[in-house]
Amino acid sequence: MTVSYLSTKELQEKRKKYVPKGVSNGNLNFAAHASGATVTDIDGKEWIDFAGAIGTLNVGHTHPKVTEAVKNQVDKFLHPGFNVMMYDGYINLAEKLCEITPGDFDKMAIFFNSGAEAVENAIKISRRYTNRPAVVSFVRGYHGRTNLTMGMTSKVKPYKFGFGPFAPEIYQAPYPNMYHKPAGMTDEAYVDQVIEDFKDFFISTVAPEMVACVVMEPVQGEGGFIVPPKKFVQAVNEFCKEHGIVFVSDEIQTGFGRTGTLFAIDHFDVVPDLMTVSKSLAAGLPLSGVVGKAEILNAAEPGELGGTYAGNPVACAAALAVIDVIEEEKLVEKAEILGQKFEAKLRELAGKHDYIGDIRRLGAMVACEIVEDRTSKRPNKAKTSEIAKYANENGLLLLTAGIKSNVIRFLAPLVITDEELEKGLAILEKAFQ
Repeated sequence: MTVSYLSTKELQEKRKKYVPKGVSNGNLNFAAHASGATVTDIDGKEWIDFAGAIGTLNVGHTHPKVTEAVKNQVDKFLHPGFNVMMYDGYINLAEKLCEITPGDFDKMAIFFNSGAEAVENAIKISRRYTNRPAVVSFVRGYHGRTNLTMGMTSKVKPYKFGFGPFAPEIYQAPYPNMYHKPAGMTDEAYVDQVIEDFKDFFISTVAPEMVACVVMEPVQGEGGFIVPPKKFVQAVNEFCKEHGIVFVSDEIQTGFGRTGTLFAIDHFDVVPDLMTVSKSLAAGLPLSGVVGKAEILNAAEPGELGGTYAGNPVACAAALAVIDVIEEEKLVEKAEILGQKFEAKLRELAGKHDYIGDIRRLGAMVACEIVEDRTSKRPNKAKTSEIAKYANENGLLLLTAGIKSNVIRFLAPLVITDEELEKGLAILEKAFQ
């Protein structure tokens, strides 16, 4: 089938006229079709995807099994509304998530549309269960763009500036960043210090008896792919247990195989009370969820949770197919192999460019921090922007991150072929040069 498009320039002009500038675009081209880790634009140019639609495409673009599941569901019905009349896709997906998430206790799951919506509902559920008002997130954290989740998010520009006032009773606790620990301090001493700071936070900032939940990204995403030490995550979990606080693992960006385990929290030998999921759950279709302890999720009364489009049957069908693909194609194992390849290339590039500071990863959640020099470790936002701009003008979809906008992050689909990967890394090397 031949599709007729307006030219790229014509579409760019329409975009300027009809779409607010507040929606940013890292790449100024227009997709025509996509498969695996390759996107083809309307001019026929191919783009290797190292962004994965900000981490939503662990199984890649238009995976045949997902596409088939979506088409089959579309032929049946689009959306009767789960609150109006139930359908089996919602129930089957809830059952599946309860089976594959950590914890051997009774679990339940509920679905929504976006990651931010899942976080908000995890908070609603935690407040209902504990009858406490306060919420604790972490410095450098990111949890969404709604009013409540903006309050939980650290980075002011572009996420929060001019959009307040924000919801009350939200507090941000310390979170370790091993690359920026004080000079001369051992790793062990630094981690112990941050744990003490975390405990002191509940003396100086908010009393634990007031706190409904602590919401933690097991790897900070927008914050720069900051991987915390296991000891810190376990200390936070133990503190929550001791004080009756619901521990919520925000797995929206880290889930579904990205980190080399099905969920990132698995790396830390911690079982959360609740988990939020979205992004790669449904291969690009809008779907999110909260899954965890049945006694917590079941605290709300009928009608207190939900939403018009929450748990759409087409998205649920996609999600069930995604979970099958992850298992059948061994994408959890592939994530670690992919991550090793990215790390090897970045270390090779670090030998040539002294502005590459820290290289960090968990599985295929990979990042490098761009600095002015390795001694000062001062952020180099300009160089980071330059690298991303070159990539996005020359066939590679690439994202930045970090509280100081000086991190290059990699979220390539886990199904990326060796050929696609090599093409992308070749462009990346030129971008770094």
